[in-house]
Amino acid sequence: MEERDTVAAAVEAAMVRIRRRQTRGALGKDSPVPISVFRVLDAVAGANADTVGTLAAALGVDQPRASRLVAQAVSSGHLERVADQQDGRRAVLRLTPAGRAAVTTARDGRRAAMAAAMSDWTDRERTEFARLLARFVDALDESPRTRGEVAEH
Repeated sequence: MEERDTVAAAVEAAMVRIRRRQTRGALGKDSPVPISVFRVLDAVAGANADTVGTLAAALGVDQPRASRLVAQAVSSGHLERVADQQDGRRAVLRLTPAGRAAVTTARDGRRAAMAAAMSDWTDRERTEFARLLARFVDALDESPRTRGEVAEH
């Protein structure tokens, strides 16, 4: 195996471990919010989705699945559908106070875990890691071959 392939395999393995850890730990074991609902909340909070259609694309699921996830988030009191001010026929997704609290709690937990993982790194190492990771993710987003594939597999 070439060095480039070995490095790519190591990065891929690390990314899979991160995804699994994030999925298991995003909300904590005592959270009443199911992971599938949290993914919806996280996408809406991140401005990646404001309608069922954009949510489906952001989550990499079909529109019927996105509709079911939205219905679950609405029925749990974490999300609401409101009429679009520009087009009353269109429903816009918005977090409720409970949804915002769930997202804030999860993000605070993720950031604390990341800070703890880098606690013995120098400021320069943390800064360089953040720069390279952002560059890496940007490159994945720009590549037609990896768009949507990496995060879901």
